[in-house]
Amino acid sequence: MWDESSPRAVNGRAPDVFRPGAWVPMREYPEDKAVDFAIVGTGAGGGTLACKLAEHGFSVVAFDAGPYWRPLEDFASDETHQSKLYWTDKRIVDGDNPLQLGANNSGKSVGGSTVHFAMVSLRFRPEWFKSRSKLGYAVDWPLDWREMWRYYSEVEQALKVSGPLRYPWGPARPRYPYRPHELNAAALVLAEGAEALGIDWTPTPLATLSAPRGLAHPCVYRGMCVIGCSTNAKQSVLVTWLPRALEAGAEIRDLAMVGSIEHDTAGLATGVHYQREGRWHFQRARNVVVAGYAIETPRLLLNSASARFPDGLANSSGLVGKNLMVQSNQAVWGVMDREIRSYKGPPSLAITEHWNYADDGKDFHGGYCYMSQGPLPIVWGTTQASKRGLWGQDLLNAMENYNHQVGLKIVGETLPQERNCVTLSDERDQYGLHIPRVTYAFCDNDKRLIAHSLRFMRQALEAVDAHDIWDEDDDTCHLNGTARMGDDPSSSVVNADCRCWDIPNLWICDGSVFPTVGGVNPSLTIQAIACRTADRIKAMARRGELSRS
Repeated sequence: MWDESSPRAVNGRAPDVFRPGAWVPMREYPEDKAVDFAIVGTGAGGGTLACKLAEHGFSVVAFDAGPYWRPLEDFASDETHQSKLYWTDKRIVDGDNPLQLGANNSGKSVGGSTVHFAMVSLRFRPEWFKSRSKLGYAVDWPLDWREMWRYYSEVEQALKVSGPLRYPWGPARPRYPYRPHELNAAALVLAEGAEALGIDWTPTPLATLSAPRGLAHPCVYRGMCVIGCSTNAKQSVLVTWLPRALEAGAEIRDLAMVGSIEHDTAGLATGVHYQREGRWHFQRARNVVVAGYAIETPRLLLNSASARFPDGLANSSGLVGKNLMVQSNQAVWGVMDREIRSYKGPPSLAITEHWNYADDGKDFHGGYCYMSQGPLPIVWGTTQASKRGLWGQDLLNAMENYNHQVGLKIVGETLPQERNCVTLSDERDQYGLHIPRVTYAFCDNDKRLIAHSLRFMRQALEAVDAHDIWDEDDDTCHLNGTARMGDDPSSSVVNADCRCWDIPNLWICDGSVFPTVGGVNPSLTIQAIACRTADRIKAMARRGELSRS
C-alpha cells in the first residue's frame, strides 16, 4: 500500500496513469546542474507548459506540492474520501465578501485543479481580449483573439473536447474533436427554459471523452466528475499533457513544495528552494516559471523577497497579488414534479452564453453564462444547511426531494480591483513559510451582474413550472489575476509572453496573468496561453534571446 506522504515519481520512473500498478520511465536531472526550466506547479498552466517545452527540446523539471495520483486505483466514489484532492492548507480570508477556498477553486495534486475540475471548456469572447477598447470597461489584454483562436484549437484537440456540431455564439470555429455527450434531464430543463425565454442554448463543450481514446475509456456518467474521475474519461492535465511531458524527457517531482526563488547579484533567477521528504533542496535552473495559480503564485513571489527585491520578485509595479478576480457562481434552485436525478452524468451538460455575447439589456459591464447542475449528495445537503438555513426535519424533507431538484448556476465575470488582493500574513505554515491573506469584496458592477443573473435564471425555472424556487446568492468559483500581463511594465507584472518585466528569466504562466476574467471557465484559456508561451520561448531561443543564469 502506497504511503500518500511519500513521492511516487522517483528512481527514474513515474506512475502510469492508464494501467494499474504500472510505471513509465522518467528522466531525472541533478540538482547541481542547471536545467533549462524549473516550473512550479503542474496544473493547467505549468503542466501544459512543461509538456510543450519538453517537446521543444528543453530540459524541464516541474514541481508540485501534491501527490501523483493513479486515478484508476486511488479515486473512490466518495465525496469525503476525495477531499484529498483539494488545497486545504491554512489561508486567511477577509474583506467585505470573504472567499470560500478549497474544493471549489484550489487543487493540491499533480495535474492541479484539473484533477477535479468540471471539464467545461469554453473560449473567451473575442472582444474580451480588448474589453477596454471594445466594450468600455476594465483593461485590454496584450493578445490578439485570432492568435488565441489557433491555440484554443490546439488545446481542444489535445483534450479531445466533446462538443456540439454548431456553437451558437462567436466566430466560426472548427468542429469539436468528439461528439457531444447525451443530455441528462437537468440539461433538458435548461434547454426548455432557454427556449421559453427565446435565447440560444447548446450542449456544453466538455473535456471528458464521449468515445474511447487509446487506453482511456469514455464517460460512464457516474456523476463523480468534480471529486476526481476514476475511469480516466476526464481529460485532466494528469492524463493528457503530463504523459506527453514525461515521454519528451521532463521530470515531475511530486510532493515537492517550492518555498522561494533564488537569484544572483545580477538579479537573474538561479533556481528554486523546495521541500521534499522532510528536507529542503535547491534545484538550479536557467529559467524559472511560476505556475501556482492566483494565490500560491503571488505568495511565492512575495515570499522570495530579498535585499535587491524587498517587495518581492517581479513587483516593481506593486501589482503582484493585486487585482484578484474570482468568478461569481450564484445559482437558482427549484423542484420539478418529474424525476430529474441531476447527478447522472457530468454536472454541466447544457449551457447558454447568451449574456456573455448580448450587450443590450444589461445594467452592468461584463457577462455570464449559466449551466445545468448536478450536485452530489453531501455537497447538496451542506448547501441546503449553510445557504438556505435548513436543519433537522426541514433539512430531511428537502433532501427527500433530491431526485427532483434542479438548478441553474452562473460563471460570471467580476471586475479587477486592486483592493482585492493576496498578501502575506505574519503566520507561518508547516514549511515555515508566510501563509497568504486573501482579501475580497464585490464591487457595485459585480453585484448588478449577480442580481441580473438571479432574476433571469428564476424566470427560466418558472417557465418550466419548477416550484419551491430559491436563490443561492453568495457562491464563487475560479481564481484569476494577481500577476496580470500587459504592454506597460508600470501597470503589469508580465508581458504578453508571460515573461516578467523585472527579471527576464522569470516567467509566470497560469490564471494569475489574466487582466480580466470573462464569463467562462478559465482552464481552456490558461492552457492556450501556456501553448503560446512555449512556442514564443522556442522562437526566442532560436534567436538567442533567452537569458542564461
